Amino acid sequence: MSSASFNAGLLEFLGSSPTPFHAVACLEAELAASGFAKLDEADNWTLIPAGKYFVTRNGSALVAFRLGSRHGCESGIHLAGAHTDSPCLKLKPVPEITSNGYLQLGVEVYGGALLNPWFDRDLSFAGKVSFLTAAGEVKSALVDLVEPVASIPSLAIHLDREVNNLRCINAQQHLPPVVLQLGENEKFTLDDLLLQQLHRTGHEEAVTVLAHELCLYDTQKPAITGLRQQFIASARLDNLLSCYLICQSLKQSNGEFHSLVVCNDHEEVGSASTSGAQGPFLEDVLRRIAAAENNGPDGMERMVRKSLMLSVDNAHGIHPNYADKHDARHGPLLNGGPVIKINANQRYASNSESVAIFKAYCEKAGIKTQAFAMRSDLACGSTIGPLTAARIGIMTVDVGVPTFAMHSIRELAGTEDGFDLSKATTAFYNRV
Repeated sequence: MSSASFNAGLLEFLGSSPTPFHAVACLEAELAASGFAKLDEADNWTLIPAGKYFVTRNGSALVAFRLGSRHGCESGIHLAGAHTDSPCLKLKPVPEITSNGYLQLGVEVYGGALLNPWFDRDLSFAGKVSFLTAAGEVKSALVDLVEPVASIPSLAIHLDREVNNLRCINAQQHLPPVVLQLGENEKFTLDDLLLQQLHRTGHEEAVTVLAHELCLYDTQKPAITGLRQQFIASARLDNLLSCYLICQSLKQSNGEFHSLVVCNDHEEVGSASTSGAQGPFLEDVLRRIAAAENNGPDGMERMVRKSLMLSVDNAHGIHPNYADKHDARHGPLLNGGPVIKINANQRYASNSESVAIFKAYCEKAGIKTQAFAMRSDLACGSTIGPLTAARIGIMTVDVGVPTFAMHSIRELAGTEDGFDLSKATTAFYNRV
């Protein structure tokens, strides 16, 4: 695979994944096309050597794995983790608001979103809808309106002369998007719109909408940008870029050793859910892999002791307009190679041993790396790495692609870094 083909696939994936549910559906389809068999957590699993499998939870988290020719207790398992969610605006359960003849939709801020970039964008919404069928069954389906149907208009500068100096956004008052200008005595409910959308997309059996999880998103397509085509601009680079690259690496691995991908949900809000990194999803799968090898009651613990995890999440590239926000010796450059993230207070799970092992794989693959540490006077973000390391007891290194505008509605990354990190992750899986 070339950098160009990697990025073409990435752009297609980003554009097709406006929500975690859609991202997991895309990954499922790609894995199935590559010979991975889908498992159901409620079934008894029969796992065979050299088998390729995946399983999902809540439709928003995924674990995929390849079983090698060697037992996990002998050679451990190499796994890479990322997360499917991104900061956004989510529709409230009863979102309809009418004001001065306009219909708006009430929203909640999900995660640590940069709010200013959400204004004056062509927005749509997508997600999962649960419904009742004519036969009395409860089912769920993905929906995506695709077309721009909403906007959050800015207040004109003439009505707020200090906006460029003192603007403060109230999430309750200022973020509900405008979606419709109502006629006299006109009624509208979101449930009616969703029911129509379900019928248009092949779910004619739906008779009542019961619940929904819907996210607003920017309809502007992902793009390669820059005078020399050096950048990728897109929503949800944090962290769908990582989900895409680790799954590509798993598919391209040689299958000699046990290898695994976990894509958790809810990282942006603390990971405390059944499908988040604080939940038991990954641990449940690892236990079933260990049990399939009949290595005794301590099989998983023995396997974990010989294992290593890459926690793959975006890193802060040094911003040329705000270089003073970085430690001068730890400011990664876009297109400068994968970033190894280190924090003395364990906001990242990297330690000297896990860093050394990852750097050795990169050197063998001919890939240069960069180091990131926060300024000592600024608070550091975190990832699924420390949470997974603490829950599973697995040695972990935090790595990622450097980006600008993290948590904005549109982020920026280099065109070379994702491909380079995917090559490093493939070498990690192949242990070469």
